Amino acid sequence: MDTERSEWTGTPSQWQNAGWFLACLLLIPIPWALWRWLVVRNTVYTLTDQRLSIRRGVLNRTTEDLELYRVRDTRLEQTFFERMFGLGEVVLFTTDASTPEIHLPWLKDAASLRESIRRLSEARRDAKRVRTFESGGGHEDLGGHDALH
Repeated sequence: MDTERSEWTGTPSQWQNAGWFLACLLLIPIPWALWRWLVVRNTVYTLTDQRLSIRRGVLNRTTEDLELYRVRDTRLEQTFFERMFGLGEVVLFTTDASTPEIHLPWLKDAASLRESIRRLSEARRDAKRVRTFESGGGHEDLGGHDALH
């Protein structure tokens, strides 16, 4: 059995709440801004050499895992505002039926994280002997695992 090691752990930037924090200066509901701060503070992404784990929730908690061999493509998106602060959004396109697209918004050094995910997902596919073949827009995982159609 493989020993799993953590490669990266991070949270979204509070810059996504800048508008709410600014609104607090104008005496618009401070409790709402505090709630938004808690939501961001309680969102944690953990990338290991085998999976991406997403933990969310302030009062109730949800943890979702994505096996890295299921990542088939990535995209980096950066608005002008995000670029000013060295932030970005990593979008993952997967063969996972429940989450075909995963968004990791407002992350510091998103380009580096995207590259790490790309490198680790390729290594994981090699380790599991899984290959994704594209033909006419459909994707099939071939190897020692069930094929997804």
